[in-house]
Amino acid sequence: MSSQPAAAMTTTPPDEEGTPVSVKIRERINASRKRFNANDNIAEFIEPGELERLLDEVEVKMQGVLDSMVIDTAGDHNTNNTARRVAKMYLNEVFKGRYVTQPPITEFPNAEHLNELMIVGPLTVRSACSHHFCPVIGKIWIGVMPNEHTNVIGLSKYARLVDWVMGRPQIQEEAVVQLADLIMEKTQPDGLAIVMEASHFCMSWRGVRDMDSKMINSVMRGVFLKDSALRREFLSLIPRKN
Repeated sequence: MSSQPAAAMTTTPPDEEGTPVSVKIRERINASRKRFNANDNIAEFIEPGELERLLDEVEVKMQGVLDSMVIDTAGDHNTNNTARRVAKMYLNEVFKGRYVTQPPITEFPNAEHLNELMIVGPLTVRSACSHHFCPVIGKIWIGVMPNEHTNVIGLSKYARLVDWVMGRPQIQEEAVVQLADLIMEKTQPDGLAIVMEASHFCMSWRGVRDMDSKMINSVMRGVFLKDSALRREFLSLIPRKN
């Protein structure tokens, strides 16, 4: 009888008190009566040093998945360290928007009383479907109609906010609304318009395997809802290409 690989016998690493760090984080969230859905940011409940311990825990659980898929990670040099790589990818890269605080955004007063339409984009979207954890890759355009009280932020800061919100398991419809809420809170404009166009690998890589389909959706706030001419101007200025 062949012996069981050592990797298959690993368990969740407890912290110094014997409690998995994920349990401690979850307890803090529950005590605050907050939710922790896939597209929520939980950085405020993670204490210094815990993200590294959480990475260790995810690595162990991922190794269990590979073992259950009957992959010989001990003998296969290609998957020998895959569990660690996947854990780092999820926590430090593709789902980083769940575990780190909002990037610092410097806001400036609208000293020149700018009140003309401004469009930022296309900004690259890198996200993942919360149903299958398959990539969602696309572009996003942001239109802002400022007023004299609007906070002005740098163009690169829009990209940082997009990356922070999209860096979580998402569905596109909710992601665009989350982003709109955040930008409205930060800038307080007269109006905000967002259009997102993305390819979903859960349709092209699996399921129907349709390689050409894309999803396009929009969110309109303030004057973009009330002024159809402004809305048409924004949409006409978006240089979308197939």
